[in-house]
Amino acid sequence: MLQLLGLLQSRRVWTGAELAERLGVTGRSVRRDVERLRELGYPVQASTGHGGGYQLGAGAALPPLLLDGDEAVAMAVCLRLAAGGSVAGIGESALRALSKLDQVMPSRLRSQVAAVHDNTVTLTSSVDTTVDPETLMTLARASRDHEHVDLRYTALAGEVTQRRLEPYQLVTTGRRLYLLAYDRDRQDWRTLQLDRMGDVTARGTTFAPREAPDAATHVSRAISSSSYRYVARVRYHCPAEVVAQHFSPSSVTVEADGTNSCIVTTGADDPERMVLWLALVGEHFEILEPPEVAAAARTVAQRLARVAT
Repeated sequence: MLQLLGLLQSRRVWTGAELAERLGVTGRSVRRDVERLRELGYPVQASTGHGGGYQLGAGAALPPLLLDGDEAVAMAVCLRLAAGGSVAGIGESALRALSKLDQVMPSRLRSQVAAVHDNTVTLTSSVDTTVDPETLMTLARASRDHEHVDLRYTALAGEVTQRRLEPYQLVTTGRRLYLLAYDRDRQDWRTLQLDRMGDVTARGTTFAPREAPDAATHVSRAISSSSYRYVARVRYHCPAEVVAQHFSPSSVTVEADGTNSCIVTTGADDPERMVLWLALVGEHFEILEPPEVAAAARTVAQRLARVAT
């Protein structure tokens, strides 16, 4: 029965003959064990005709799952990361699930998980950016089902506005969660931070999906520049992959500009600090805009020249 359950979990549909052959039993034995699985709460569905067979579906309750070695290690590592994640209330549940998994895990797999845990340190943020789980699930379902959403949003400067949105995609940077959505009142695409949301409500009405921008690129560009006083565009005379390894994806947007150059977009409140940060890449670059950052580069260059002499 455990072997049968493992097969049903590994593929969408199996015919009775395929299962019988893989298990080395008769078709009658397969039918009997399928009935036993159903009695234990596993929703095994059967269909006839072309493309039919046995299929493990979703039930009213979550039955036990079989995991192979790699899946068990991946699950344990993900639960450890979730315990220190950005979704409020998930940490305790993740630790409970992790303890259950650890209790039944073979020693060889437990040692692999322990190696990851013992040699990994999680840096916690000093800013509370946890997200309400209900907010996360509401937006995830609305994005999937193309359902209108209303919410209250608090901007970085403290301004509170009501938003009527068409949600499209959730994007995570590891410590923060963002939503790419079309704002119906502003008639434009917006990137909104989930921990700044309140009173998130799915309206029950659906919308026809628009042609949306690439979520990762749009969100990366928004969070790397939108909240800063100065937004700079800089051309590096080297490939994009060389520059990208020096920056966090959440701090800059790197776009190829031919084969041997790239354009970086980033923001800062202090243009001189920005210039020093850009110079740390160690590659030749030119500031395309704005003039305030170009002026800051001349000031920094003169200051460093005096220090050098």
